[in-house]
Amino acid sequence: MIAEKTTMLLTGNHAAAYAAVLAQPKVVPIYPITPQTPIAEKLTELSRLGEFKTEFITTESEHSAMAACITASLTGVRVFTATSSQGLLLMHELLHFAAGARVPIVMVNVNRTIASPWGFWADQTDSLSQRDTGWVQFYLESPQEALDTVLQAFKTAESVRLPVMVIYEAFYVSHSMEAVEVPSQQTVDAFLPPYEPELRLDPEIGRSWGNVVNQEMYFRHRRGMDQSMQEVFAAASGAAAQWYALTGRNYGLVEEYKSDDAETVLVTMGSISGTAKVAVDELRAAGHSIGLLKIRLFRPFPVVMLRTLLSNAKRVIVLDRNFSPGNGGILFQEVKAALYAMPHTLPIFGYLTGVGGLNVSPETIKGVVNNALRQQSPPIHSLWVGDEDEKL
Repeated sequence: MIAEKTTMLLTGNHAAAYAAVLAQPKVVPIYPITPQTPIAEKLTELSRLGEFKTEFITTESEHSAMAACITASLTGVRVFTATSSQGLLLMHELLHFAAGARVPIVMVNVNRTIASPWGFWADQTDSLSQRDTGWVQFYLESPQEALDTVLQAFKTAESVRLPVMVIYEAFYVSHSMEAVEVPSQQTVDAFLPPYEPELRLDPEIGRSWGNVVNQEMYFRHRRGMDQSMQEVFAAASGAAAQWYALTGRNYGLVEEYKSDDAETVLVTMGSISGTAKVAVDELRAAGHSIGLLKIRLFRPFPVVMLRTLLSNAKRVIVLDRNFSPGNGGILFQEVKAALYAMPHTLPIFGYLTGVGGLNVSPETIKGVVNNALRQQSPPIHSLWVGDEDEKL
């Protein structure tokens, strides 16, 4: 147990593991997969040392891990797990089951390229391909944000009764180290009280789950899920505000950086945001009116926030570390849909930067901005950035 607030040098994976310990889940079904494995290792180590009291379930696959998460959560206990890449894809069927069962599981997904070809690098396509499963999705930039968001995710999930995925990228966050402020158990207990749901599988209550339903009941169930998704904005904002009051750290569902008066606004998600901030500073020093919006909450997508924050912009540039074959950048498409039929036409440029874990430097981002500024109108499709044969 962490009795007092302390600062530790932690990777993103170990920061997420300490957050899980502080949340005190009763059950942790988990299957290791690179680059998520250090989370499982750290939780196992802390359990062996007596600092983490939980029931570990070591399963034979990620599919089985999620099945165990669902059944454990249905009994009314707090549940945590973690995965990555192919493991997340193997869970796909049961991600729908979890959301449909309205179980507030919190799962960390460490973004990694999906096969084939085989790779282990940062790419957000694994989690973004699960965007319609009914899971809330947060995308993070740093180890500190990983710790804070896992705790906020439990608060949000248990408020709206939907599972939450906390997502950060392989190696750029999962294995990078920084000084992380770890709160005391007392602080977390004040923020996250014990999970005691009224509805749960219990012989004394006499309820069941999973029966076959007719069309009208299924329709009402899906509509109820949609209503709960809309409640996520208030629940997540409330959790963030309470955490800010306790720790002084605040992120927002969409983070603004020098965007108030910007004519050109970059839209990013994940670790590339930190690099983009450096590029914004250098472009501003060179006389460009530019800012940044970092999307933290991707599902539900913050349409109203984006439309408000971009109401005075003259152009938007979206950077994607993912790729939807036949449709380009996923964030690019989401932003275009969100800004459709704005009072003024807003040119939106999409660039595929860092796909497959390719490094993106401030110089790369400045090149993207200069390319967009030279164009009379934005291309319909996302433009690839990074191939030596593909010069902007």
